[in-house]
Amino acid sequence: MSIVTVQLGQCGNQIGFEVFDTLFRDSHSSQGLCSKRENEAYQASCKERFFREEENGVPVARAVLIDMEPKVINQTLSKAAQSGRWKYGQHTSFCQKQGSGNNWAYGYSVHGPKHEESIMNLIQTEVEKCDSLSGFFIIMSMAGGTGSGLGAFITQNLQDQYSSSLKMNQIIWPYGTGEVIVQNYNSILTLSHLYRSSDALLIHENDVVHKICAKRMNIKQISFRDLNRVLAHQLGSVFQPTHSEDSSFHYCRNPLVSGIVGPGLPHATNVCLVALYCRPMFLSTNGDLMEHLVPHPEFKMLGVRNIPQMSAESLAYSTFTWAGLLKHLRQMLISRAKMEEGIDWQVRPPLSGLPPIGKAFAHKEPHFNTSLANLVILRGREVHSADVEGFRDPALYTSWLEPADAFSVWKTPRPFDKYEKSAALVSNSQLLVKPLDMVVGKAWNMFSSKAYIHQYTKFGMEEEDFLDSFTLLEQVVASYGSL
Repeated sequence: MSIVTVQLGQCGNQIGFEVFDTLFRDSHSSQGLCSKRENEAYQASCKERFFREEENGVPVARAVLIDMEPKVINQTLSKAAQSGRWKYGQHTSFCQKQGSGNNWAYGYSVHGPKHEESIMNLIQTEVEKCDSLSGFFIIMSMAGGTGSGLGAFITQNLQDQYSSSLKMNQIIWPYGTGEVIVQNYNSILTLSHLYRSSDALLIHENDVVHKICAKRMNIKQISFRDLNRVLAHQLGSVFQPTHSEDSSFHYCRNPLVSGIVGPGLPHATNVCLVALYCRPMFLSTNGDLMEHLVPHPEFKMLGVRNIPQMSAESLAYSTFTWAGLLKHLRQMLISRAKMEEGIDWQVRPPLSGLPPIGKAFAHKEPHFNTSLANLVILRGREVHSADVEGFRDPALYTSWLEPADAFSVWKTPRPFDKYEKSAALVSNSQLLVKPLDMVVGKAWNMFSSKAYIHQYTKFGMEEEDFLDSFTLLEQVVASYGSL
């Protein structure tokens, strides 16, 4: 089943290129640790999910590129074509001559309605080229105007027109020090609208990615492309194929598979059409990644952690065991560490079996990160020997979900990128409560003094729209805080 990617704004288009390039290079790399049969199955599954093929055999990304200025789109199309590996399709991009001026309201209320028909027709054309659509992956920033405002508008349209297909928005959280003076307004408006129309928000913080580049990748002069390559690696580690649990030769895990009901099936069931020998195969899970990780519509914020992450020079002198990798990854989870550097090993989960009431609750470790749901994805040698029982500990999770429902693991012996062994953790937890609370607080401080409100009201917004956004996001903060 195929995923259609929608790349929005400068940020979304630049990251989108790196994602497709990473996916293609990884799927076509020569992995001597796997059999030829394994590699062929992996490659076929990746291709069907993210690429289609022209008559001349050139892989074409299943993507639509949108920006209100032509420069970045032209650069992105050119880079893909010049790579000689894959390209974007003809007539899959939409751009204009005037941007959104870093104004959410202009992207949402002006560009959105004005260009709605043209953009949705492009997306429909790409959807019609899929034998079976599993969902949409929307890449966008929160800080500017086009990615955030137009991105929120397009996501709402996708929800209206493709309500049975899952929508995941990959959101770039702006630097805390500020990229745009009104970025906090743009951020709260984006998040509140996406909370109503998207199925899941996969969030990456620029500050965290920057630290990974500096401290883990040893990059001295960090560029946007360096940031985007780290992001692409993290996304690829989640989206590349993995095995279904009941067969070691079927690549069937798809993050955006929609639940459908078929003849004789009393409950929604996933149908996977990308398996070895192309044999249809029914899976017991529903919606794979998103329906594992988003059990309630009030909890949609997902974070990603990867281990290991390091430069090629450091990697040449490093060896890893599954026990060591998973020990570090679990501690990153419970201590709210967003990368391997600076893990707090003093944080411990509360004792299992104690009721979360009274004094027991009062003495809960203040820095402990309570999870709603977690997914661990393991790739590489001897993967089936990896012990993930530490992630099934009931103390890690909220009391209203059983660990059996809250934790999932996907595996493949096929390594990803340059790492012989690697693990990714996609988590729905309290990890993002603090940055969300800070953004809401900063936006409220500006709003209470009426700063820059006129820049939004002149494009049709009302102060009530801001208040609605504050109310929704304060409820999200409270909900996550009560886990």
